[in-house]
Amino acid sequence: MSMQFAYWVPNVSGGLVISSIPQKTGWSFEDNARYARIAEEAGFDYALLQTRFMASYGAENQLEAIALASALAVVTERLKLIAAILPGLWHPGPVAKAITTIDHISQGRVAVNIVSGWFKGEFHGFGEPWLDHNERYRRSEEFIRVLKELWTQDQANHQGDFYRIHEAPHKPKPVALPPVFQGGNSAAARDMAARVSDWYLMNGNTIDGFRTQIEDVTKRAASYNRKLRFGVNAFAIVRDTEEEAVEVLRQIIRYADPEAVEGFRSQVQFAGKASPEQEGMWANSNFDDLVQYNDGFKTGLIGTPEQVADRIIALKKIGVDLVLIGFLHYDEDIQAFGEKVIPLVKEKEAALNRVTTT
Repeated sequence: MSMQFAYWVPNVSGGLVISSIPQKTGWSFEDNARYARIAEEAGFDYALLQTRFMASYGAENQLEAIALASALAVVTERLKLIAAILPGLWHPGPVAKAITTIDHISQGRVAVNIVSGWFKGEFHGFGEPWLDHNERYRRSEEFIRVLKELWTQDQANHQGDFYRIHEAPHKPKPVALPPVFQGGNSAAARDMAARVSDWYLMNGNTIDGFRTQIEDVTKRAASYNRKLRFGVNAFAIVRDTEEEAVEVLRQIIRYADPEAVEGFRSQVQFAGKASPEQEGMWANSNFDDLVQYNDGFKTGLIGTPEQVADRIIALKKIGVDLVLIGFLHYDEDIQAFGEKVIPLVKEKEAALNRVTTT
């Protein structure tokens, strides 16, 4: 398949970097409706809406992902909308109905990203129990199983440790079965992906780091006679020269908010330490990495359009199917990426296909 492109929807204030550098990025519905239309015209395939219910690392304002996805479905025609969902704060029955509703509104353009959770404060704030690391992934797996049963069976029945479903009907069914995305770096996360998810999303990393994850999760999925697709997180800084792009990165990090970055580090490393491996998705992240909260700088989409396109082709060669991108200035950078990078990637893919078929 051709490389797919997604962008992070900035439905949380503060932009996509933990920095006081000026960002031409808004979080309102009006802003996000504009970005969605720009992205659709620019050649993006997906938009991922974040889940956040309380402020963390400076993100004071949050729009809920499912509700906003429903609104964006009305103002777009082709863009696929991935709503992030946090089990524990949601029940799979109402979520299945809400996502099916968006599926009908959009004629099959909705997906879900199941987030097992790292922010303890949200659960305590709403009076919900904070489960141990592997228990959070067990709950997420049950959540996905219930979603899929409701979406595919005449009546859903599930007797699990977290959910009890008794002959529950679900009509109408989705126009298209919504794909299930997930992330997570632990063994529990990888096994969950292997068993029930359709896409496995990875934090920013090196080529070798991505290759290792892809090989491991592919092997785990094969043991269940399943195949997954793979996406990577990235933060793109595309400028006319490499020096300009690197200088923008330097300025982002120079104006980083140390208190917010360290607060984020504390939260995510606390969550990761609870896993049997004693590490999570951010275990090897330094201060500079954490300024982009999904390690997007590590992926290396920083440079000229040609350099960034070459990097994306390198990702394709190791089995990456989708690049999920954050930007500094959404109004400008989404459109520029679509005009300058995506066509180059498609040209390079075509050349690659000609080589492999001769």
